[in-house]
Order: sequence, then structure tokens, then C-alpha cells
Amino acid sequence: MSAANFPAPSIWVAHRISYGETDAMGIVYYAEYLHIFERARDAYIRVSGFSYREVEEKGIYLPVREVQCRYRSPARFDDIVHCHVAIAEWGRASLTFQYELTNETRDKVLVTGMTQHASADKTGRPVRMPDWLKAISDHIPHDMLVEL
Repeated sequence: MSAANFPAPSIWVAHRISYGETDAMGIVYYAEYLHIFERARDAYIRVSGFSYREVEEKGIYLPVREVQCRYRSPARFDDIVHCHVAIAEWGRASLTFQYELTNETRDKVLVTGMTQHASADKTGRPVRMPDWLKAISDHIPHDMLVEL
């Protein structure tokens, strides 16, 4: 997906691949990409002025209910990768984040994916997505680079 087709607003999160994220061949272990997605998602919410903790303190939990991850090219130990992240869709009681992981120069797509999250209360019951949470995208500076 080209940047022109990526949902907006979006941010980029820089991440250096650690040794512990790789397998015996020095390639990122496939499940580690989900951790990178999680860090990017957390950064997106944090850039909006909230944190996951504050969202939960307001009584909203965002459990993952679906994940997609397509591997195109491997990342390796010590690579710097950039994870492009945005909210692609809001549902009545859900939201979907979209991800595109690239190399450091952003000219090669390594992985694409999405996570869909239910909006739930503390007991796990679905609840309507609150307007204050839907408004987080209003506070995201488009294409900002976040370095963790």
C-alpha cells in the first residue's frame, strides 16, 4: 500500500530490531511483528494525548479480536524499521488499526497488517465506542515520526 492510500492521520514509529526478536537465522521471528504492531498502536494513542492506561481507567478496554499479518520481506537483527500506523475503521463497538512496516528509508515494505479491537467494559462485555475515544485521531499530527 502506498502512503497515498494509507489511512490518515497516521504516524511512523521507528524501531531497532533486537537480537532477542530474531530466530537462529537472524531473521525477525514471525510473532515479533505483532509486538511491533502493539508498540506502534500504543504510540499512536499516546501521541493523541492519552495512554492505554488512561483509556482503561475510563472503563474502555480494547481486546484484540482479529489479526492479519502478511510477510513480504524479512527484517534482520539490528535493522531499523519504521511502522506506519493509523486507524483504518471505526465500528459501533470496534476499531481497526492498519500497519505497514518498512525498512529505514521507507522504500521497501516488509510487512503489512491489521488488528481489529472490540470495545469492552472491564467484564469483557461489548460497549459502544465512546465519542471521546473516536476523537483521538483529531489530535494526531499526520506522518509524525516517533522514536521509541
